[in-house]
Amino acid sequence: MTTAMNSFDFKRAAGTGVAALAGLVGLWLAYAIHAAGQPVLAIAALALFGAGLYVYVSRAALAWRYLFPGVVGMLLFVAFPLVYTMWIGFTNYSSTHLLTQARVKAYLLEQTVPDEDHSLEFTLHPDGDRLRLVLAPQATATPPAGVRAAAPDQAGPSPSGAGSEASRADATRFVSPPLKLKGEDAATTTMATLPADQALAPALSTRAQLAHRDALQALKLQMPDGRQLVYTGVHEFGPSAAVWRANPDESLTRVDDGKTYRPDTDAGFYVAADGERLQPGFKVAVGFANYARMLADQEFRGPFISIFLWTVVFAALSVAFSLAIGCTLAVLLNWEALRFRTLYRTLLFLPYAVPGFISILVFKGLFNQNFGEINGILDAVFGVKPAWFADPLLARTMMLVVNTWLGYPYFLVLCTGLLKAIPVDLYEASAIAGARPLTNFFKITAPLIVKPLSPLIISAFAYNFNNFVLVSLLTNGRPDFLNTKIPAGTTDILVSYTYRIAFLDSGQNFGLAAAISTVIFFLVALLSYANLRVAARNARKG
Repeated sequence: MTTAMNSFDFKRAAGTGVAALAGLVGLWLAYAIHAAGQPVLAIAALALFGAGLYVYVSRAALAWRYLFPGVVGMLLFVAFPLVYTMWIGFTNYSSTHLLTQARVKAYLLEQTVPDEDHSLEFTLHPDGDRLRLVLAPQATATPPAGVRAAAPDQAGPSPSGAGSEASRADATRFVSPPLKLKGEDAATTTMATLPADQALAPALSTRAQLAHRDALQALKLQMPDGRQLVYTGVHEFGPSAAVWRANPDESLTRVDDGKTYRPDTDAGFYVAADGERLQPGFKVAVGFANYARMLADQEFRGPFISIFLWTVVFAALSVAFSLAIGCTLAVLLNWEALRFRTLYRTLLFLPYAVPGFISILVFKGLFNQNFGEINGILDAVFGVKPAWFADPLLARTMMLVVNTWLGYPYFLVLCTGLLKAIPVDLYEASAIAGARPLTNFFKITAPLIVKPLSPLIISAFAYNFNNFVLVSLLTNGRPDFLNTKIPAGTTDILVSYTYRIAFLDSGQNFGLAAAISTVIFFLVALLSYANLRVAARNARKG
């Protein structure tokens, strides 16, 4: 009894320890997400970890222990991308509006230019296995290589011929501690005044000095007066001057000409009084502007509506042609008197067995205007060589031909299976009544297979509605519409058009692409809902 109680106490203590450790990990992750500037995601992560602890610690939520991983996966990989995409659709997020306003302001304030008027010449002098860096004013020459830094009456002639003996003697030079420029990261180095009696080794030649250029560019020199110098030229270090100055009203003023730019929260740019914009822009919420642009912007509306209509027509005709050919072949191959039916069925199924992208690339070569076999046959027989990829109508026809070739085996397999489920007695009775094959098809075959095919037809329509691979590999949306603000292709469908907007053309307008993606989602959701309704209705009638 005591052993059992001790075992129970140990298990409970171990479970409590694991739960406490998981809670601490969850708190740390939530804090890290919040520290990265994502408070909403931090709250969501904290809620998710809290729910997980409750489910796996509380006995009242025992049943949820098996459902919780699936729910979490759905939230992370389905709900979150959907909500995030919809949120982007209400912003101006693009390649020119990637950053937040605070980050853009910080980026602009970090910009500096060399202050050449206050630059100092430098030389490098060996010191054992290290180097010393010596700074001197540009108007004052440093001692020749190997010459001891001497008193004014001992100074040698100036290599550059600039300045008098007295000015060279009065000029202050600065020296760094021994530096190992190769093999270690350069950092801020404090410079000290070079004593007049300190001996220096011969200076490196310009060629040897240039070998340390990368390390010198990363080096920052802290001067005794508080200035910080950076590498500004082959022989110079100098201070950096800020390009922009921040104002209390969040505006920025350019230092050299005093021009002021104010943040425009509607356009997402810092804008001057004359309308000039600073790059980069920043993300702002634009409400329904991206959705309104689909219908209100005339230059965008024309191609968008044309692409939308072509998407619907393409998906509908692809399903119709594939269904017609697949069903016809299934009926013919169901004829018992047909010899070599198995061989025919195998050959006709091959387009479905070959990977689709290979078939598409093969057809792209076959339809080549100058070297393709299809134009070779048409030229030999009719003397014509159609421009399949240049003419919009021919390009769309080519897409339908290729997609029908890829899609009919699917319906061939479906219809073949459904035909096997039709009782043979019905056809025998029809034959006794003197019915012809067409009558059998429209009176017996079609009514019996249309119900189970209905949800599959809707699914095929939804698939072709988003058939990105075919467009991308065959035509890439070309030929393009002329005189459009955003590049759009006559063979583009909504999904490929969205891809072009987001990643290829138009400055990578992620906000507009997200809005179109949201529209596509709701259209496909409606098709899925219709599919479920049809399936449920057929199940009730069946």
